[in-house]
Amino acid sequence: MTNDNDRLVYVAALVLGALPLWVSSQLPMVDLPQHLYLISVLHRLDDPTTVYPQLFAARHALTPYLGYYYLVSALNWLLPLDVANRVFLSAYVVGLPLSLGFLLRSQKRPTWPSLLAIPFAYGDSFGWGFINYCAALPLTLLCCGFFVRALEDAPRRRAWAGALAACLVAVLLFHVQAFGFLAFGLPWLLLTTAVPEDATARGLGARLRPRAWALAGVVPGVALFLGWVVLRFGEPPDIQPGVPWKAWGPTFSPQNLAWKSFAQNRAELFDVLANTLRDGSDRWALYGVGAVALAAWVAGLARPGKASGVGVVGAARLVGLGALALALYFLLPFDIRGYVYYLNTRYAHLAAALLVATAPATVPALRRPLSWAAAACALVLAFALGRGFREFSKEAGEWRGLVAATPPRARVMGLVYDPGSRVVRFPVFIHTAAVLARERGGVPNFTFASTPHSPLRYRDEVPPTFPSEWRPQEMDFRTQGAWYDTFVVRGVHPAQVFGPRLQSEFAVVAQSGRSWLVRRR
Repeated sequence: MTNDNDRLVYVAALVLGALPLWVSSQLPMVDLPQHLYLISVLHRLDDPTTVYPQLFAARHALTPYLGYYYLVSALNWLLPLDVANRVFLSAYVVGLPLSLGFLLRSQKRPTWPSLLAIPFAYGDSFGWGFINYCAALPLTLLCCGFFVRALEDAPRRRAWAGALAACLVAVLLFHVQAFGFLAFGLPWLLLTTAVPEDATARGLGARLRPRAWALAGVVPGVALFLGWVVLRFGEPPDIQPGVPWKAWGPTFSPQNLAWKSFAQNRAELFDVLANTLRDGSDRWALYGVGAVALAAWVAGLARPGKASGVGVVGAARLVGLGALALALYFLLPFDIRGYVYYLNTRYAHLAAALLVATAPATVPALRRPLSWAAAACALVLAFALGRGFREFSKEAGEWRGLVAATPPRARVMGLVYDPGSRVVRFPVFIHTAAVLARERGGVPNFTFASTPHSPLRYRDEVPPTFPSEWRPQEMDFRTQGAWYDTFVVRGVHPAQVFGPRLQSEFAVVAQSGRSWLVRRR
């Protein structure tokens, strides 16, 4: 088997990893309808056939999340929005193992274990639709690789430092949590990475000079982060105890932090890595990856390959990065109300991707069958997720009937009493109103434009709605509901929601699947 064959196997595994994104018409991601709605508004902000010019304006401020929204909006000039988004997601899924492979090569380790990271591109963060955070993960791994090379590769330190500076800024523009990991990861790499000059260096200054370019590459990102922190935390907090999506107290006060116990985090760790499908078939690839990683460790200890020459400390760099991500998973709060949600849980994927790649070097003859086994895990993943995503698309076909009955420029209130799916575990129908509003150039009762990290803002007051999209039973027709002309109800019959008004003020205009579309008469 030639090197060309090895590359072909690697490429095939990457294609299989991204394949589930393309075999279904709908993707089971909770927040995806909201993201696509914001991108649609951003792309068509001056379109007079929509309500966007009257309701929204660009938010001219530095915020994380800008990277995803603006990149997909730019792709939308060339491709339909759904296709542009799938291209972006494919780049993320493929980019995770590629960037891990770059980090492995930067640390003089075999690169085949990077294929083991493919299943971790999916799981909890993907299912919730935390696309901004997910997209920051490959960039995070690239930053680590650039940092190591800016230290070790003396002839090209300036180039690697420039790449590090650009990449670190990009991480911040996608998601601040990934940037937070690098606040620990880069110092760890600085302490554990030797440079060629160390052999003859005398004194602290002589040791610091070769590291100056790597440290300089961090400066632009840190400066941008500090500027954002001043702007974000310099604003007076909107403290409303008990109100969803609002701070319940000062930022880091006990009443504003929600914690999970160590036992709960431990019990949920493996679940969040593969928890999309109700039948559990997406766990098959996870089990396979675990078995291959274990086999690689056994093979590496039984028949060790040629050492990389980085020493014991250098060999521990990757393990340390994985341990740091795992520590953030166990030690951070679950929520910082009003600022960050699902905080600690998101680090599980990063920790898993780093730790499965830590197998020690094996003799070359063993690496090939291990890489084939890793590629086989991608095949298992493609089959399980592809089948599950297609089944979900059939279920989500109810959106098509509702869209057809939704008038242009509709003001849509979502009354989703049952956001669940029969196929996936996540409440993927919670943002149905955003699906209808985007297709018809209208507006739903809740959008991410009301959050400070959005690239958009409302021109005037936020349209009236109940405190949380998760609590439709709190809707008041006389105040919150009076602004809307269209209602999508899911999970209960409209008669249970509208009562006698269903005959006098409202009419059911469409029913599709478990949802009804109701219009004012």
